[in-house]
Amino acid sequence: MDTKVFDVREIINDKQALETALRNAADMLAYGGTVAFPTETVYGLGANAFDEAAVKKVFEAKGRPSDNPLIIHIADMSQLKGLVKSVPERALRLMESFWPGPLSIIMEKEDRIPDCVTAGLGTAAVRMPENPEAYVLLKLAGCPVAAPSANLSGKPSPTKPEHVLHDLDGRVSGIVLGRTCDVGIESTVIDMSTDSPVILRPGIIIKEDIEAVIGPVRLASRKNSSESVPKAPGMKYTHYAPDAPMILFEGSPSEMLSKILGRASEELASGKKVGIIATDETLDLYEKSPVLSGAGSICILSTGSRKDLKTVAHNIFHILRRFDEENVDIILSEAFEAEGIGFSVMNRMDKAAGEKK
Repeated sequence: MDTKVFDVREIINDKQALETALRNAADMLAYGGTVAFPTETVYGLGANAFDEAAVKKVFEAKGRPSDNPLIIHIADMSQLKGLVKSVPERALRLMESFWPGPLSIIMEKEDRIPDCVTAGLGTAAVRMPENPEAYVLLKLAGCPVAAPSANLSGKPSPTKPEHVLHDLDGRVSGIVLGRTCDVGIESTVIDMSTDSPVILRPGIIIKEDIEAVIGPVRLASRKNSSESVPKAPGMKYTHYAPDAPMILFEGSPSEMLSKILGRASEELASGKKVGIIATDETLDLYEKSPVLSGAGSICILSTGSRKDLKTVAHNIFHILRRFDEENVDIILSEAFEAEGIGFSVMNRMDKAAGEKK
């Protein structure tokens, strides 16, 4: 397949030029094509949510299991009509507080939405992205757009335009090359179709943010469910996995440092190229450690400071892809405290890692 590339990086702040540049991409979406585009969370791969044949092309391009539902993206609140049967009062409050933004809300769907979008469920997840390129594209397309992340299924989600080109060039109708994603992890998904709201996928909008608006909500388990059809993406299948096996090390910062240095020494001695996911607090300790000095081929990258988990979330998928580019044989990673945004970061790292120590 010949993929049309729409490079708008030089005009992202010029709305009129952006509209002109994205009109053909919007037409692709409106008339059955598949288009990858940036959002504030990660890049998405979209198709007209009302076009069953187009949506099936998304699954085919990604190699995505058919029982993994998609999130529907809209540009305007008026598009909710025809998508969901009703908007619960608490859901409306969340929309008023967090839309446009990285929050997907699950509600009862209208029959017009094809079953392939929702994996046959009676509910649909909807969000309104705040990324300017996404807004213009969705507005011009004039239709709701069903879109998972724009990566090959199971691989780290794309946060930079080059990630999308690497995975999907030749597989989709169009790719919009825009800005690097601000958030860096997928949207928070909350189920508002029941009396007791539950966060099915954590994101940068955390439980405490939501409870400040609508009161108590529950968090779904961090563990994958291998049974039944999930109500939100990322709940059932292996996700975000880099090419090399990844091991998460838990404990205090000093304990993690000691464990990782010990394992890295063993792997290097066996001739492997080792990747280490560090933090700003530990980067120098790894780089200056006599255990690793001159010991072999190693790549050490920091996700950011433990005091700034928004930056860690922003960087994590990019770092996993960096290790793919470096062709490391194994990745050894520090874990984070699973609270607040750390819970969202660990949700992704748990799924990317093969084991914990």
